[in-house]
Amino acid sequence: MRNAMKVAKWEMKRNMKNKSFLIGLFLTPLLFLGFMFIGTLFGDSEEEAATTKVFIHDTIGAIEAIEETVATQELNWDIEATDKSEEAMREELQEMDNAAYISLDESAFEEGVISFVTSEEIGDFFSSEIQVLSTPLKTMQMKQLGLSDEELAAVSTGIVFEEASIDDEATGETEESILGDDPFKRLIPGAFAGIILLSIVFSGMYIFQSASQEKKDKVAEIILSSVTPGELMQGKIIGYFGLGMVQAAVFLVFIIPMVVWKIDIPLFEYLFVPEVLLYLLIAILGYFLYAALFVGVGATMADMASAGNFQGMVMMLPFMPFLFIGPVIDDPSGLIAQIGTYIPFSSPGVLLLRLTLLDTWSWVEIVISLAVLLLSIWVFMKLAGKIFKTGILMYGKNATPREILKWLRA
Repeated sequence: MRNAMKVAKWEMKRNMKNKSFLIGLFLTPLLFLGFMFIGTLFGDSEEEAATTKVFIHDTIGAIEAIEETVATQELNWDIEATDKSEEAMREELQEMDNAAYISLDESAFEEGVISFVTSEEIGDFFSSEIQVLSTPLKTMQMKQLGLSDEELAAVSTGIVFEEASIDDEATGETEESILGDDPFKRLIPGAFAGIILLSIVFSGMYIFQSASQEKKDKVAEIILSSVTPGELMQGKIIGYFGLGMVQAAVFLVFIIPMVVWKIDIPLFEYLFVPEVLLYLLIAILGYFLYAALFVGVGATMADMASAGNFQGMVMMLPFMPFLFIGPVIDDPSGLIAQIGTYIPFSSPGVLLLRLTLLDTWSWVEIVISLAVLLLSIWVFMKLAGKIFKTGILMYGKNATPREILKWLRA
């Protein structure tokens, strides 16, 4: 183990001095923040443009009720009372953007048809928003008829039809079970663990390149004169795990201040919870599973440019969780989500996503999934060790599936 740690330190120092690695280390979070900033700029401009100037000519005393309704519905209106007629306002509206005029008089109020005039540049959404004014105006009409408060409340209260699935009663689950009342309570720890998992997995993919490059440069023989193949493989896995954690730390250093600045939430209260420990355990186990795959496949290749179809297909296995994103989001407790939890290469990503979405966890499924991961790591590490021991010293060509099978049987 001592030699393996020496190899790990050597791998970390070598990569930390690599200009390409350092550029990627800082460029990735900077690009992410840049896209976030650009999106914020566009979002702010759209929000300002959505403010609608609404002129109301009120002769029936309804403007206070209208202002209260607009505030309750959180409409982006700027209401202003006016004594001008519709003809005079038509001329002014021609020179305005995103403005409207409403005339409330006795005749229109009694007939129940109130017209409004808008500027040419106003959005189509205003025609839908103005319909909310029918409730306070209808309430005024009923008050004039002398209805009691109880009768007024009964008549003015609308009836809403709410759809319920026939499966809700049988499964005992409703939409409230997904993310719960406070979505950030699940999303923040899940996103944190997801960043850790992606960072160390993408960093671990450099093992694939490292093993292949050492074969091409014929450095492997020199290294193996001082350490065993098993120690070299272990050192690479540990070293690139450390590089992945460095990459995740740099990413979080850039992202956390932006999140704290833009979103008013107690971020650190959501992060320092016991669930994060489980999430991190899943992410770390996922890395060691993928690392065994990367180091084994990398040892079978002569160089990166000559990757065969077999090696390419194997390297796509860590992206298997993306196949389950849609079904898991639709039904985190469904059969497809459970299957994805028990497949070794999809288990880390699918399990993290399910635990983020579900408010109540099935600990039996979690224990089974962790057991599958641990057993898979042990098996793939053993297999990767056999492949690495022979493949790291083979030059000139990529190993075929038949040759790899022969090495595993030896």
